Amino acid sequence: MNQKAFVFVALLAMIVGWTACRLSGKTGLPPGDADNGGLVMNPGFEAVVLVDSLQGAARHIAVNDNGDLYVKLRFPQEDGGNAAIRDNDNDGKADEVVRFGEYEDKTSYGTAMRVHKGYLYFSSVTRVFRQKLTGDLVPTSEIETIVIDTQPPLQHDAKPIAFDNEGHIYVPFGAPSDCCQVSDRAPGSPGMFPCTLLDLRGGIWQFDENKAGQYQKDGVKYATGLRSVVALAWNEQDNNLFTAAHGRDYLHPTWPKIFTEWQGSVLPSEEFLRLKPGANVGWPYYYYDQIQKKKFLNPEYGGDGKKQGGADTVTQPVMGFPGHFAPNDLLFYKGNQFPARYKQGAFIAFHGSTSSAPYAQAGYFIAFVPFKNGSPSGDWEVFADGFAGIDTVRNVSDAKYRPMGLAEGPDGSLYVAETEKGKIWRIMYKGDSTFGEAQLTAMAKRKLTAPNTKQPDEVKDNLDPGFSTPEAASYNIYCGVCHQRNGMGDGRFPPLVESEWVKGDPTVAINIVLRGMDGNITVKGKTYNNRMPGWGWLSDEVIAETLTYVRTHFNNESAVTPAQVAEARQKLKKK
Repeated sequence: MNQKAFVFVALLAMIVGWTACRLSGKTGLPPGDADNGGLVMNPGFEAVVLVDSLQGAARHIAVNDNGDLYVKLRFPQEDGGNAAIRDNDNDGKADEVVRFGEYEDKTSYGTAMRVHKGYLYFSSVTRVFRQKLTGDLVPTSEIETIVIDTQPPLQHDAKPIAFDNEGHIYVPFGAPSDCCQVSDRAPGSPGMFPCTLLDLRGGIWQFDENKAGQYQKDGVKYATGLRSVVALAWNEQDNNLFTAAHGRDYLHPTWPKIFTEWQGSVLPSEEFLRLKPGANVGWPYYYYDQIQKKKFLNPEYGGDGKKQGGADTVTQPVMGFPGHFAPNDLLFYKGNQFPARYKQGAFIAFHGSTSSAPYAQAGYFIAFVPFKNGSPSGDWEVFADGFAGIDTVRNVSDAKYRPMGLAEGPDGSLYVAETEKGKIWRIMYKGDSTFGEAQLTAMAKRKLTAPNTKQPDEVKDNLDPGFSTPEAASYNIYCGVCHQRNGMGDGRFPPLVESEWVKGDPTVAINIVLRGMDGNITVKGKTYNNRMPGWGWLSDEVIAETLTYVRTHFNNESAVTPAQVAEARQKLKKK
């Protein structure tokens, strides 16, 4: 063989060998799944499913320096409230999955899971814990309780956490109300003024990250006016705390004479906020309108969709997302694997709306916001979509997966966990360094056209142009926003289908509708604690037709008559 032929064969072998190594994962990144685990992303990105289904499902996740992944379980199991996952051969698939973590109050909405300075921090609804990582997959060190919430679990409690660079841990305390009404979520109920919930709720407290046994009184209120925070992170680029906060609900159902169904679907905004010490975001007095890019006075406090009433005095968002997207995790990207435009930018997991009807439920994707010098440098983008598995989500239960947790691996891969089946993806970039605007075109178009990401047309995108029966109309108007059009609930509010509270004696359900319900309720083995307002102001006829729909359509039970409602109403008056 002459020298030229030898060189050619050698080069060919090198190319074939390099290609085989790339496909086999020996370059450091495993091959992506053929269908990218069902995800749709920009060119050059691939996804591999690390775990297809994790018993207990997932809330937040964290990755250690050695690549071990830790999961806060959505539904704690008898053998622990956390899970540890290891991929021994770097093929992108979990080889070891171990549940662990016996700790106090393993409630289902406990959220946090973070690795920080050699410790694994995690939370329940009423506690923040930490455990020293020992090098083993499952830490064997003692579990320390860092922060204790003495109040019982209530709505909007989640306890996500973030850390600054000065030894502080930040913990939100959610407000157990939609808008601090005298009667929570009751149509027309005014707001309490001043809102006394803000004394101990509706804000973020700062604590010492290394001190055990701290109560809320031991911390410092860092920010207030925040109804519900699940996505929280410290931005090291500008050294500030950021959150993508949940806006209030039910503008239309609670105030139908002021806000249309369309306005109730797209408003108010989920606010992306930079929080400096002493920040006041304005809940419950104000809400942000991302279309008009202004804050307005809430109707509970005299607002009419136009009055601002001092809204310019509270903290303004750096960006507003459409209403009800449900931002449930936030991550500032530090790695070098992804193209340079992603460096220091923010990834946000949108869990998906529950109250967008009669329009498509929205969200259910991973967004990206480019940053420069600590501030957004462009509008939000759709980074990864396809989680829901269908184009149009009419009811929350239609969505196959709902993204929840984000974590960055030591090699710069992005991990995403979801809450319905416990599926976890690893997203990798394998394209070239010329990634630019051309590679963003398809997802930019998707943002403007997909039912779960676009702003719906008020007329064309209404999924309920009419109702087949008066009973169906009453149900959808008064019950569908929480219990969903299909009666399956939304994870926060219980299902009505085959519910022990609906089947059998109709008086049980009638009394609940008439007077409402507070406190814990167990439905089909699962506990819920969101308040249901009383609807006793409705006529006997409307309550009867609504419950008739619930009992006959979802439960194969008998109809309810106005006479039965009237009788139950009279008995309640005598008590």
